[in-house]
Amino acid sequence: MTSLVIHRVTTLDLAVRPVVWPFAQERRAEIAAHFAEKQRERPKLWNGRVLLGRDAVFGDGHLAATYFETDFASFLAWRDWGFPDKAVFNGFGMGALRASDGAFIMGEMAHHTANAGRIYFPSGTPDLDDVTEGVLDIPGSVIRELGEETGLTTADYWAEPDWHCIVTGPSIAMIQVLNLDVPGDVARARIQANLARETEPELSAIHLVRGIGDLTPAMPRFVTAFVEQQFASR
Repeated sequence: MTSLVIHRVTTLDLAVRPVVWPFAQERRAEIAAHFAEKQRERPKLWNGRVLLGRDAVFGDGHLAATYFETDFASFLAWRDWGFPDKAVFNGFGMGALRASDGAFIMGEMAHHTANAGRIYFPSGTPDLDDVTEGVLDIPGSVIRELGEETGLTTADYWAEPDWHCIVTGPSIAMIQVLNLDVPGDVARARIQANLARETEPELSAIHLVRGIGDLTPAMPRFVTAFVEQQFASR
């Protein structure tokens, strides 16, 4: 099992710079073939532009890293082939929705997505819409992804100031707790109503996690580690 470390930070310094990624250049033909195969399985996959990180440094409640632009096909191949370039990481923001009764709220990814069947907090691989004046805006990414996936807005929750950065080998999940003023059942019903209005929602189901017993193998390890720590600290 990949070692896991949780850093708690208050500031994020994520500069976006032009970087040549040798993996994407040297294996271009293989990457294109791999993506074509994935598109045959899930025709809705789109080869947009995404951001990956490198050179992450933690210290004094701070995370600094450099991000660079690449295409989704290269990211997908890098992920599916076991992360061959160890200098690169997938660093993304997550909004950990917590209801007033203490339940965490997670979504199950729909069948047409790249992570079909996986259950986790609203999130997404950062892209160019998350960049402001050369800096990756993870808080803004969390707000955007949360709105797209659940229909919730900043009027529905309040964010805690700290970020829980869960490092698991090639990924860094930057998780911020977002507190709702309604209990879990009410929040789930509200999100489900929003999903029902969409033609092709990203989420196929909403799950409530009220305790360790509600964790499942469909949840990534960084999510379960975060939840375990949260329940242990109560």
